[in-house]
Amino acid sequence: MRMKFTWNSENVALPAIDYPAVEAWLAEVAGMHERSIGRLNYIFTDDPSMLDLNRRALGHDYFTDIITFDYSTPSIVAGDMYISLDTVASNAELVGATYMAELHRVIVHGLLHLCGIDDKGPGQREIMEHNENQALARLSKSALS
Repeated sequence: MRMKFTWNSENVALPAIDYPAVEAWLAEVAGMHERSIGRLNYIFTDDPSMLDLNRRALGHDYFTDIITFDYSTPSIVAGDMYISLDTVASNAELVGATYMAELHRVIVHGLLHLCGIDDKGPGQREIMEHNENQALARLSKSALS
C-alpha cells in the first residue's frame, strides 16, 4: 500500500502547518514502531461537531481533542482522525503550550493509537505520554515546532 495522507476540515480553516514535513515526521514515527503508513485521513473540526461525533460514534457525552477510527493491519497504520481545533486551543492554554506544539502532539497521538498504544488503562497514559514526547523530540530536531 502506498503512503497516503489527506488533510480536511469541517467548520474550521485548515491549520497552517508544513504538511509535507509533518507527513515525513509521521512516517518516521510509524517506522519507530515497526509500522508503515497506509491511508491516514486527518479531519480538523470544531467542538460542536466533535461532541456530536463523540455522541453518535462512541456514546460519549463530552468534548475531546481527537477521535481515532482504526483501519490498520498489523504492519500498516490506516485510519480517520478527527481533531477539534477548539479543544486543541483550550488544552494548549491549560497546559501552557503553544497552539502549534499542542496540535502536533494531538496529530501524533492519533498515529500512536494506530500503532497500538492505548491511554485508557492503568499506566497506559504514561506510556502514551512517553511515546508522544519521543515523537515530539524528533519533530523539534527538524525545527517544525
